Amino acid sequence: MSYPLKVTVNGVRVERHVTPHRSLLSALREDIGLTGPKEGCDDSECGACMVLLDGCPVNSCSYLAVQADDREVVTVEGVGAAGDLHPVQRELLAAGGVQCGFCTPGIVISAKALLDSTPAPDEEQIRAALAGNLCRCTGYQKIVEAVLRAAGSVAEEPTP
Repeated sequence: MSYPLKVTVNGVRVERHVTPHRSLLSALREDIGLTGPKEGCDDSECGACMVLLDGCPVNSCSYLAVQADDREVVTVEGVGAAGDLHPVQRELLAAGGVQCGFCTPGIVISAKALLDSTPAPDEEQIRAALAGNLCRCTGYQKIVEAVLRAAGSVAEEPTP
């Protein structure tokens, strides 16, 4: 048995049929073709699968696709584009906060969610917002520094 899923992903309305037990991560990767969110732990521990659901960060590996019906999902593919990176993406690259890259999509999503709600976070707030994102390569300091710099960039951008 499958259920209709109508969801807006990165600004595009998508309609698919999914089984009731299918995770949002699985639907995004296998049914919609977006590979930015990664499956790391499949248990909401690593944050590699993080997406924004109606603007809030969620671990898509443990969120059912049917729960996202008629909602808005943003994956890392919807955050920035080549030549027009989001400040978080730009600063992660500049600071060396990206090494193997496996955790980076989830970190970008978590940092974007933080900056959307708290445009000028301090280091403690950044560390708390990224606590659900595991990285085995960078040691976190460069990631935190990148988000601090991104916050400065976001604050300097003109408001529409």
